Amino acid sequence: MMKCDWVKENILLYAYNELADDARYELEQHVARCADCSTELQATRQFHAALAELPVEEPTPNLVAGSRMRLQEALETAEQGGFWQRLIFDPGAWLRPIRFAPALAAAIFVVGFAGGIGATYKYINSNAGVSSMASGSSSQPASEASITGISSVSQEPGSNQVTIKYDTVSTQQAQGSLNDQRIQQLLLFAAQNNNNSGVRMDSVDLLTQKPNDSHVREALVYALRYDSNPGIRLKALDGLSAYVKSDTQVRNVLLEVLINDSNQGVRTAALHLLEVVRADSSVRAVLQQLAAHDQNAYIRLQARNTLAELPEFD
Repeated sequence: MMKCDWVKENILLYAYNELADDARYELEQHVARCADCSTELQATRQFHAALAELPVEEPTPNLVAGSRMRLQEALETAEQGGFWQRLIFDPGAWLRPIRFAPALAAAIFVVGFAGGIGATYKYINSNAGVSSMASGSSSQPASEASITGISSVSQEPGSNQVTIKYDTVSTQQAQGSLNDQRIQQLLLFAAQNNNNSGVRMDSVDLLTQKPNDSHVREALVYALRYDSNPGIRLKALDGLSAYVKSDTQVRNVLLEVLINDSNQGVRTAALHLLEVVRADSSVRAVLQQLAAHDQNAYIRLQARNTLAELPEFD
């Protein structure tokens, strides 16, 4: 069983979404059972939210490229260590003996030549894909690994057309309908992997127009659970409102938000959305807990009023 010490050591990684999925799941299960760790998580989230309110300057593409070049230079000039480091940084050290073995040298030459052809073919295809995407003609978006950030998201007034500017080494742009898979994937990326809260808000706002897509709904659930901006969490709640009755995952996330969210406005909105399923046993149990112990007087009162309208079990 997971120990409290481990949870407290990793709770900051959890708040910043740096834990692996299996560790995140185990931590969530532990926090649900442990009052002390739940309090610690609340404090960490509040700290995270306070930091998120501070302005964050987006790094320019030139700064990103320059940093990568300096990192590469530092790696190449670093002091060499064991065998694997010598293998990577000083291939001459282990190739020198080959001059005395011509057959082995010929074999390595053949393998290297074949590998070079394969790498060149892959590089050409990759560049062709990036170039076609920048012109808006490709049906495939840039891979998430190559995107350094989404700089802006906008929708043309009165239309279904969306324009997204995103950074790789330089800023690219994609334009298309909300029904375009490329646009949807970029919006999903922006909603979950962008430091600019304004871009996240615009992305979530557009995603709420298509919450019937399972991937979009998962992105809205993610934003509701983990986004540090309460306005974005409220926008995600609005997008999920139609699925409270039909989707158990949405209902469970609303219960989690109602119990744990640090913003009273978000909790109140979740409480109102849950009224349509108030007869559900899990919802009833949470309402009873809130009516008896919640620190917010309004939520306590609303929970009691909702329970009073429910029929008593025999």
